Amino acid sequence: MSTHSTTPSRRRTLLATLFTAASLLLGGAALADTTVRIGFQKSSTLTTLLRSQGTLEKALAEQGVTVSWHEFPSGLPLLEALNVGNVDFSADVADTVPVFAQAAGARLVYVAQEAPSPTAQAILVHGDSDIRELSDLKGKRVAVTKAAGSHYLLIQALKKAGLSFADIRPSYLTPADGRAAFENRNVDAWVVWEPFLTSAQRQLAPRVLADGSDGLADYQRYYLSSVAFAEQHPEVLNTLFEELRKGGEWLRANPREAAEILGPLWGGLEPEIVEVANRKRSYEVRLVQADGLAEQQRIADTFHAEGLLPVRVDASDVVIWSPEEQ
Repeated sequence: MSTHSTTPSRRRTLLATLFTAASLLLGGAALADTTVRIGFQKSSTLTTLLRSQGTLEKALAEQGVTVSWHEFPSGLPLLEALNVGNVDFSADVADTVPVFAQAAGARLVYVAQEAPSPTAQAILVHGDSDIRELSDLKGKRVAVTKAAGSHYLLIQALKKAGLSFADIRPSYLTPADGRAAFENRNVDAWVVWEPFLTSAQRQLAPRVLADGSDGLADYQRYYLSSVAFAEQHPEVLNTLFEELRKGGEWLRANPREAAEILGPLWGGLEPEIVEVANRKRSYEVRLVQADGLAEQQRIADTFHAEGLLPVRVDASDVVIWSPEEQ
């Protein structure tokens, strides 16, 4: 396997050397007694499936590796934990989250991404709301999770309506708290992603004001590792990637069975709700390409222009993992 940075630098050379050395030195014996700490959130569908079915743990056990699982309320605290070494591998987070992590100085490895799923997040308003157009959000209180993909969707939607982020009153809330605020009418709108989106649509009868369609937001989700873990355990990343890729294929081929597994794990959601939610996500796990980070740069530039990122971020200045032919 290999990694590369998309900008030439001494750091790139050092990392390449370290990864090559790790690949040569690490064998099955060296992996004995290794534990990979995986961070995930409720929307980490494929990771949740692998955990419930035991397939990942079985595959890694053959290498002498055990797994510990750590749940987070959203992507930003998950990547913060990854950056400080409290977890080794991050299940999928929205495309915005690595940008915020970069702005905070995090050095992370892009391992994989899911293909775009633009309709898997949306801006909701109450069914009887007088908010009919995006421009009607001016002056309104909107619940949104900071640094989530929905945060970017909201900014892009406001821009489309000729508004800026300063024209609304944001309430930064986790999905669970956002739902409570929306249900109790403490906010006028709520921006959220799956599976929270379809659950709210079925149970609260809101209206969708906008989703990521028409070029507003691609909504790609990324899997990441700490640099230290990637250097020391390249074989583990290879197994993680393959199991996630196969998990995505299995879910797409078995949508009902997947929904019946996930429903109880997602707070007792009915399989019908889960199946609808999953149809909005691609679950196509693929390698990250250096020339495919244009959307990441647009996200970084947009947040900086709105004053929500303190520094400019070069989205291409990252380490990208890829497997090598054995």
